[in-house]
Amino acid sequence: MGNCNVDIDRQLWTGRVDAAEGERALRWHQQVQPLRAGQTPGVALLGFACDAGVLRNQGKIGAADGPAAIRRMAVDLAWHGSDRVPLIDAGDVVCRGDELEAAQAELGERVAALLRAGHLPILLGGGHEIAWGSFQGIAAACGDALDGYGIVNFDAHFDLRRPPGGRGNSGTSFFQISEALAVRKLPFRYLCIGASAAANTRAVFDTAHRLGAQWIGDSELSWLGFGQVTSAIDAFLDRVKLLQLSICLDALPASVAPGVSAPAARGMAPDLFFALLDHVLRRTAGRGTAPRLVLAEIAECNPAVDRDGMTSRLAARIGFEIARGVLAPGMTRASATGAPC
Repeated sequence: MGNCNVDIDRQLWTGRVDAAEGERALRWHQQVQPLRAGQTPGVALLGFACDAGVLRNQGKIGAADGPAAIRRMAVDLAWHGSDRVPLIDAGDVVCRGDELEAAQAELGERVAALLRAGHLPILLGGGHEIAWGSFQGIAAACGDALDGYGIVNFDAHFDLRRPPGGRGNSGTSFFQISEALAVRKLPFRYLCIGASAAANTRAVFDTAHRLGAQWIGDSELSWLGFGQVTSAIDAFLDRVKLLQLSICLDALPASVAPGVSAPAARGMAPDLFFALLDHVLRRTAGRGTAPRLVLAEIAECNPAVDRDGMTSRLAARIGFEIARGVLAPGMTRASATGAPC
């Protein structure tokens, strides 16, 4: 379960030590803690070591090694936090063979326990089937507060395809979430930033229209239109109280994120992506505000097809940006841990 004790892989969490620089020269590997019951709420890294969804989706396997690859790139990230808010490694959920649904259910249980304990989970994938497991945990932990739930997904793909034969994959998560919300008679609030006309069929666009999804296409993402894009994001977030932030690395071009199942020929420029991510994080920071970031996930890191660790390094930097609002609120607008729902 999500709040059980988890041991850290200390061989993995090993990196540079600047002993001569003192305590202000610490790095993530020197501060990360294993998950323990009764811990002070903090940022909890939880891996989803899974290839099953990508394999079912006819993609390139290798994302099961994504969580370890991202952690390896995170070990030397500079520490700007304090002892008041811990950085926690909550271990991995491992998918055995094709047992995707069981792995997603376990992920949901682990996420729910982390949320109930007051942590901010940052999930490391694994394919984008991670999002359906994440939602199961949010739904279990948030209960009636789920009526304010919404999703911002940075992605070249909508991932709104109907599960073929009832079996989900890495391209069906948000359709599955829409159905789960419909059963509860709750609205499906979904914004996809970076959707590519070249990567989504007309049938998928039809589904997006039918479900009332919103999107900003990759062709609309430029610095000239930055104000219009942030205004669209703000209008969406104004209707959301609890946010699931989902980041598929194929939202960025293959030149900077080659290590994904479906590399993007276009994608959004990295500096623009980070500016938009920062905008979302600033809008969702702080206790008692609406909207509130409940969970973030970084999906589709595939070291098997990466080049010189570029994609896993990018994923680690994304995780740093998400975490620092909690670990070091002085560097961004203050955020808070604690029961989110």
